[in-house]
Amino acid sequence: MPSALQPNKPDSGVTLIETIVFLVVIAIALTGLMMVFNESVTKSVDPVVRIRALELGQGQLDEVMSRKFDENTPTGGIPHCGAVSGVACLGITADSGFDDVGDYDGFSRTVDGYSLTVSVSEAGDDLGLSAAEARLVQVVVTMPGGDSLQLAAYRANF
Repeated sequence: MPSALQPNKPDSGVTLIETIVFLVVIAIALTGLMMVFNESVTKSVDPVVRIRALELGQGQLDEVMSRKFDENTPTGGIPHCGAVSGVACLGITADSGFDDVGDYDGFSRTVDGYSLTVSVSEAGDDLGLSAAEARLVQVVVTMPGGDSLQLAAYRANF
């Protein structure tokens, strides 16, 4: 029969120190897990924002590219400005309307929190032409979060 006093028997249960260490380890693990979860939730909307920015940028680029090359380019584009039998090109200048590519240089607008900026530069050298024979149109869309997206296209004088 066991005696009521057993001095050599270890105590069973959890000490206060073991409980505190357990809680600290769980807190650290949960903090790391919540940071990963928060990042994934925050970025889950990112594709929607990027697609909207791409749509706005492509729409603006299409609008600019649909215009004629230069103010002095005749309707139909033949003969193109700068040709031997045509009139001289006016260059990248803003005038009263948005009827040619050069008019959009420096154009900017804001749509639903997205900022669009257009720049036009002479870039014939990039294509092996004289500088004035092609223009580089760049559209930069800044998204509400501060990220930006850039689209670019060349418009040649033909």
